[in-house]
Amino acid sequence: MKKILMTLAAAFVAVSMNAQVYVGGSLGINAWSSQKNAGDRSETTFSILPEVGYNINDDWAVGTVIGYASDKWAGLTDGLTHTQISQNAFTVSPYARYTFANAGKVNFFVDGGVEFTTASKGDWTSFGVGLKPGLAVNLSDNLSFVSHLGFIGWQMLNPDGDDNNINKTGLDLSSSNLTFGLYYNF
Repeated sequence: MKKILMTLAAAFVAVSMNAQVYVGGSLGINAWSSQKNAGDRSETTFSILPEVGYNINDDWAVGTVIGYASDKWAGLTDGLTHTQISQNAFTVSPYARYTFANAGKVNFFVDGGVEFTTASKGDWTSFGVGLKPGLAVNLSDNLSFVSHLGFIGWQMLNPDGDDNNINKTGLDLSSSNLTFGLYYNF
């Protein structure tokens, strides 16, 4: 039994020494509010999206994002009733990354993957398949600044209830698809 454990430990150390694993992720916070004549509403969202991946070679990597988001909304729903809604969502998003261009310390890549999100109180789920272009700036041998902009693919939102799914296909370059993060390469 000791020989098996020692062999597994040696294999783990050998893989780790090859600097193939990276960890990182992104954080997000967004808050807005409106005055009485504009609806007297406010919303605050917070998200944390940790990520872990493995570099197969210089061009290909695989990884996953497992994240959490919180959304708190308050306002007048019918002009008279003040409503407060709070919900939490959980996301898992495995991907394959292809680096298609290197310009010194900057790498241009595209992530192809799937995303599944489910919300607790809102009782909804979403599913998507698509591509997310991005770039990585290698600040040092171990630290990289990573950004994604946009999404091209298919997304489906399934709220609670029958016959009310929302499907979306296309290219979205809005700021809602802009993320920034840091990666630490082992």
